[in-house]
Amino acid sequence: MRGGGLSRAGLLLAGLLTLSAWASPPLEVGLHGSAQVAFTPGDDAAELVVAALAKARRQVLVQAYAFTHEGIAQALVTAKRRGVDVQVIADRDQAATLKTSLVAWLAGQGVPVWLDGEHNAAHNKVMLIDNGSPEAVLVTGSYNFTQAAQHRNAENLLLLRGNPTLTEAYAANFRRHKTHSVPHP
Repeated sequence: MRGGGLSRAGLLLAGLLTLSAWASPPLEVGLHGSAQVAFTPGDDAAELVVAALAKARRQVLVQAYAFTHEGIAQALVTAKRRGVDVQVIADRDQAATLKTSLVAWLAGQGVPVWLDGEHNAAHNKVMLIDNGSPEAVLVTGSYNFTQAAQHRNAENLLLLRGNPTLTEAYAANFRRHKTHSVPHP
């Protein structure tokens, strides 16, 4: 090392320290309420999602990697037409390249859609229904909102109710990703 500069190891350590300054510790949340679980193929995970969407009263926030399930897409549009604030963040590349993607169709039906291209994959599979209310539902798991997830893949879906801190953590994550996403054209 000459002239007081940092060595390669010093630069690496400085970079790691900078990264850790931006990272926050993982959130630990005590769980309350109830849970429903479905495993596909076999269980009708899509019907659980559609039934939960039918009960939405105020807001539905969706983060989706791939979106091809017609029944779930229609349930989102139906909720929007009932006056529910429905918002979707989808993976930009999947929305553009997946021939059966319903992301453009959702946008065409008046559902506000943002495309997240900030990451190699915007791989979240989340729905937040009526966050902030006692009836709030968090939908998550490996289950993409797709026909393949329902009929061909081995997937899991979890619906959590009565966990306001956990639901708000997911809502904060939605808001964070929305800041770097772009509106669907």
